[in-house]
Amino acid sequence: MSSAASKQTAPATRDAAARTSARGLDWFTFFLADIQTGFGPFVAIYLTAQAWTQFDIGLILTTGGLVALACQMPGGALVDAVRSARLVAVLAVAAICLSALALAIWPTFLVVMVARVLHAGASCVLGPVIAAISLGLVGHAALGTRLGRNARFASIGNGLAAAAMGAAGYLVSSQAVFFLTAALAAPAILALARIRMADVERPRDTHVGAATTSVRKVLSDRRLLVFAGCILLFQLANAAMLPLMGGILTLRSSQWASTLIGACIVVPQLVVAGFAPWVGRVADSWGRRPLLLFCFLALALRGVLFAFVSDPYLIVVVQILDGVCAAVLGVALPLVVADITRGTGRFNLGLGIVGSAVGIGAALSTTLAGYAIDHFGSSVAFFSLASIAACGLALVWLLLPETRPDAGAVAPRRGLNLVASDAEAASIGKLLCAVPADRR
Repeated sequence: MSSAASKQTAPATRDAAARTSARGLDWFTFFLADIQTGFGPFVAIYLTAQAWTQFDIGLILTTGGLVALACQMPGGALVDAVRSARLVAVLAVAAICLSALALAIWPTFLVVMVARVLHAGASCVLGPVIAAISLGLVGHAALGTRLGRNARFASIGNGLAAAAMGAAGYLVSSQAVFFLTAALAAPAILALARIRMADVERPRDTHVGAATTSVRKVLSDRRLLVFAGCILLFQLANAAMLPLMGGILTLRSSQWASTLIGACIVVPQLVVAGFAPWVGRVADSWGRRPLLLFCFLALALRGVLFAFVSDPYLIVVVQILDGVCAAVLGVALPLVVADITRGTGRFNLGLGIVGSAVGIGAALSTTLAGYAIDHFGSSVAFFSLASIAACGLALVWLLLPETRPDAGAVAPRRGLNLVASDAEAASIGKLLCAVPADRR
């Protein structure tokens, strides 16, 4: 009877432990988003208050961006190589905590430069760590839903942290933002401690990480390179849109510009919080390509609308499309990389490769868009960004195959998945009703 009882209670105990680990990942994602929010626009505000020149501030921010770009692939490879992703995450969060304290206490050029480099390097491993823990907890089959949940908690964390840090900067000082950022490292590490590594290190999908493929073979995978090119085009079109619109709003109404930009940031976060879990659920039934096509279409439409819309309130409404793109890409990017690198043991290296494409696209976007608006006007600049998004849409449509694991069995032809049931066909038809039948 004792043996029978243990057999009945053991599954329940394992399920409870798995739920505890899942909640730990929820809160770690939430608090990590809080911490990273402190290193956003608040850095420039704080350094300006410390009487720094704009050149020095720009140099610090640029250096951090370059280090983040250079560390993407090494960071992913490191997470693949280490035994415990949780230990790497603890060290990275501790490094960010030290960076925040250094910024708050010693705002000299050398200290701030080292702090930004340390923060950029630590951030490059945290994204792959969260993806690796997510994959280890739920397996490949449920990864889409888990990524949607991650995106929801990160979005809520971003929004709440921005409000709290803005209040701290207004009521106390801009220095208080970085003390608050450092303090948030403690709950992040506590949440990480709730994740049982036994749950993570025993993946439910035995095909994932079963073997280790050479780095050269991963780098030569055509699907991964095409997807990285798609993401580069997305960032090239997306990164400059809101900064350009912010400059235009400042020229039109400098008094309300900060408030409007704040609304333009908050609205997409609300959309991601509500929309991302649904994206994670439908990624397996619809496939990855329909979601990516919808994402690029929304981005192109946003660029076109920004070229025509001048009413500030309508601009905030248009930002809903930015939230749609963020929700889709936040789920689809790691999910597609997981599909492509399945069975190679190089999942995080793949994330690093695509992360490098993100950094390159974002770095080039503002420069190219700034040149376009200075020489040809805002309408041409936004139309140019929309055209780049359309090129990304074409690249997904023509060259990126469906990466969903069962796509080969369900749809042997190149293109969107053929589906077995009328219900699934109707779902895809609602999303891509304009797609000719012979290409679905």
